[in-house]
Amino acid sequence: MRAALHLALCLFAFLSPADTFYLPGLAPVNYCKQGDVTSSCKSDVLLYVNRLNTEESVIPYEYHHFDFCAVDESDSPVENLGQVVFGERIRPSPYKIEFMKNLQCEKVCTKMYKGGDPVSEKKLSLLKKGMGLNYQHHWIVDNMPVTWCYLLEDGRQYCSTGFPMGCLLRNPQTDSCGLNPNYNKPGVYYPYNHVDLTVTYHSGSSSGEDHSSRFGDNGGRIISVKVIPSSIKHSDPNHLDCYSKEPLEIPANSLPTGQTLNVTYTYSLKFVNNDTIKWSSRWDYILDSMPHTNIQWFSILNSLVIVLFLSGMVAMILLRTLHKDIARYNQMECGEDAQEEFGWKLVHGDVFRPPRKGMLLAVMLGSGVQVFGMTVVTLAFACLGFLSPANRGALMTCSMVVWVLLGTPAGFVSARVYKSFGGEKWKSNVLLTSMLCPGVVFGLFFVMNLVLWGKGSSAAVPFSTLVALLALWFGVSVPLTFIGAYFGFRKRCLEHPVRTNQIPRQIPDQSVYTQAIPGIIMGGVLPFGCIFIQLFFILNSLWSSQMYYMFGFLFLVFIILVITCSETTILLCYFHLCAEDYHWWWRAFLSSASTAGYLFVYCCHYFATKLSIEDAASTFLYFGYTLIMVFLFFLLTGTIGFFACFWFVRKIYSVVKVD
Repeated sequence: MRAALHLALCLFAFLSPADTFYLPGLAPVNYCKQGDVTSSCKSDVLLYVNRLNTEESVIPYEYHHFDFCAVDESDSPVENLGQVVFGERIRPSPYKIEFMKNLQCEKVCTKMYKGGDPVSEKKLSLLKKGMGLNYQHHWIVDNMPVTWCYLLEDGRQYCSTGFPMGCLLRNPQTDSCGLNPNYNKPGVYYPYNHVDLTVTYHSGSSSGEDHSSRFGDNGGRIISVKVIPSSIKHSDPNHLDCYSKEPLEIPANSLPTGQTLNVTYTYSLKFVNNDTIKWSSRWDYILDSMPHTNIQWFSILNSLVIVLFLSGMVAMILLRTLHKDIARYNQMECGEDAQEEFGWKLVHGDVFRPPRKGMLLAVMLGSGVQVFGMTVVTLAFACLGFLSPANRGALMTCSMVVWVLLGTPAGFVSARVYKSFGGEKWKSNVLLTSMLCPGVVFGLFFVMNLVLWGKGSSAAVPFSTLVALLALWFGVSVPLTFIGAYFGFRKRCLEHPVRTNQIPRQIPDQSVYTQAIPGIIMGGVLPFGCIFIQLFFILNSLWSSQMYYMFGFLFLVFIILVITCSETTILLCYFHLCAEDYHWWWRAFLSSASTAGYLFVYCCHYFATKLSIEDAASTFLYFGYTLIMVFLFFLLTGTIGFFACFWFVRKIYSVVKVD
């Protein structure tokens, strides 16, 4: 199967040693004129087309879905596992580019639509639907996105990695196609059937060596490709006029029976030499022009400083108070005096009593450790530059491969925790650890994939890839989980620092802020405060086709998240123990896991304020993917808070004298 071959290639790329400095697929390509082709350079510049997407719908489509110029797709590049799951479909394009060969008004093809013909009307309807929903082209040249650059209202230049397939002017008073004042008729579709491509190349090597000494004046490396789309009415497909100002108009209503509409696709090509920009810096103009990146620096640093300050205050207050408690308890000379003291020592005989639903808690902690390890490894690779935007699909591929390989820690942790609760159903524990949480994620993913299949979307994962994912799950992750659980159950049971009484102690009435639900709700406020700024840019990259590349900041925010979840959970646990409430197991997990609830609320706010999605299928898909993200975040933060609290409770009860 093709998906299995892709998977084998991905694993081989991870395991094989690198022979050069450049990452796979990121080495520079040297181009030269047709007459100067050698083994070290080539003249054909391949232009690939990717899926089309829009901010008004979650459903992307392949290039051929909208009846553009056809091309043989047998030479499509091999896609990695991450690209297939993300729905990227990179295909060859009908646009032919030869290095340093300028073209003027080159014809690609002509599409004819005839009124009264059901096939033609269906194709034309799809084309108008794409323009009405503002679907965007995404083209790739030399592993670089073809960009559409224009000025924003504040005068800054913004370079988008996609450009629209056309324009629908609904209301001339409020809307504008923005490319030509001639696009001014309301209710008329203007397909962008002509593109002006400007290819900028660097004629010297990226190392600073004079390029002319190697290729003469007829070679170089591509540093950018920019496009200007336009709508041009070619009255005669055999006599093209790309300088015409008259746009091609498609009426909103169906074509009259017998009337023919011709859409001729053309392009012009120009090469420009620029030796001031090196090949290694060619992504800078895209990343620097992303909106809001200039405000991110101050906002993130400000958030980090505030969160660090609050975390330091929490830690200082907690440690000072706790130190006084331990010193006072250890100075007691008799048990009766200790009983008169109000504090957490009174519940030492019940604090390690196994919780209810201990099996479920152990299973979720095992899966949380798996998600935590996957996050740390993926962010580390991203910070090192292995998962840059140029390496498409690498982020998702790395995450899935690392998650599969971390089945052993998941099984080990789940088994150890479950055994410490006195559990004996080890078979159920192992099966639930390997099946429950991954099954929830895969079930949601499969249901949404059915919707995408029904819509004919490019994001629909092929059946063979689903089989490959199941093979990874059951063939690699499940056996590794069994191995980890085997070693976990073989080890001695965790010994708690104090004994547990046979009769449970009665818990006194609690105040409002020490009750379970208010404490859990309060536990997620501070952790969410340190991620919501980054969350906005992450959601933009997921739903608004903007590139996310500041993984260094994200890694710092992740560290702050871990610290904040830990300290907040420890503080709340200390308050509950002082109130003689010893039911801390689930509360420690849910206090920090409640951050996922705030995450879901923020995603709903983003959907309502930033996106223009109206159709039911896209809404269902958005919230389906959001639930997957929230569920994984729930496991991640809950596991962090639990183990921080577990360490804290064991620590404080191991340093006090208990009769």
